Amino acid sequence: MTLDGTRSYVLRAPGAAGRVVVDPGPDLAPHLSALADAGAVDLVLVTHRHADHTGGLARFRELTGAPSRGISAEFCAGPGGVGVADGSGAGAGPLADGEVLEVAGLRIEVLHTPGHTADSACFVVSVPGDPASGAVVLTGDTVLGRGTTVLAEPDGSLRDYLASLDRLSALGLPDPVPGLPGHGPVLPDLRAAVHAYREHRTQRLDQVRAALTALGVKLPDGEAPLPDDVLDTVTGAVYSDVDASVLPAARSSVRAQLEYLRGRP
Repeated sequence: MTLDGTRSYVLRAPGAAGRVVVDPGPDLAPHLSALADAGAVDLVLVTHRHADHTGGLARFRELTGAPSRGISAEFCAGPGGVGVADGSGAGAGPLADGEVLEVAGLRIEVLHTPGHTADSACFVVSVPGDPASGAVVLTGDTVLGRGTTVLAEPDGSLRDYLASLDRLSALGLPDPVPGLPGHGPVLPDLRAAVHAYREHRTQRLDQVRAALTALGVKLPDGEAPLPDDVLDTVTGAVYSDVDASVLPAARSSVRAQLEYLRGRP
């Protein structure tokens, strides 16, 4: 489920004393100690709620004394407690879409990109006054280094996810802009990866529609829940070639696709 593990990123501009750590990861003491030993941490950012990205957050705050922020208030705390501001916005509560942080010599723009989870975020990172440095986009689990993203229950949404992909595709950044994902290798061209993701989602939707037709299944109307037997049958038909260990993740994505097809968020 995590490919070769969860990526934690340590960021700073050349010459900056402090650092930003993105996704401290699970509660693994050697890993958290290595992150803390990299130098003073000004801010911890969270891309989304999953424990492989946030499980070590509380321990890491204890190790570093750094504030933390995410889209969800659950992951926000300053040195003096939740919602404590320090002038840079580093400890000022939940991240807002379009917010710009200036920390560790960096400019970090927050993009709320729901779909994988409702609280998923990406970060556009650049060095102010240094156009030659370019920009990178930290994508969390919205775009992975390989494979495709699960639309995670209970708050994954295909409608939101497609809108988030379109937003990433439309970023006004010079090509190619690298993508730094939460799992897998660096993406040398994020826009190309997003295009491939969009095409894949369209193909999966076509497969789900075809499976519904072949199985003679009619989706329930309104707020009626999706029957488990329908969900399992469509999952088996569309994802017949995947390892059994990832079928629960496939089932979650199929649920999101079926909800999309019947017009629900």
